[in-house]
Amino acid sequence: MNLIQTARELSEQWHATKTSWRDAKALEFEKRYLEPLPGLISKTGAVMNELEVLLKKIRKDCEQPH
Repeated sequence: MNLIQTARELSEQWHATKTSWRDAKALEFEKRYLEPLPGLISKTGAVMNELEVLLKKIRKDCEQPH
């Protein structure tokens, strides 16, 4: 399962949970932990792509005879 799929599953589970947990702490939890997730996931994806490019370059450099 990838990061986006996991985030979608978490969102679905949270919506189900909100039907029975509707107090101030639930709202605080949502604002503190869940609302920032899309932006964090986007940033994480970009960094992972950069790392993939860097690792490919490192592999290529290591495989070339010097």
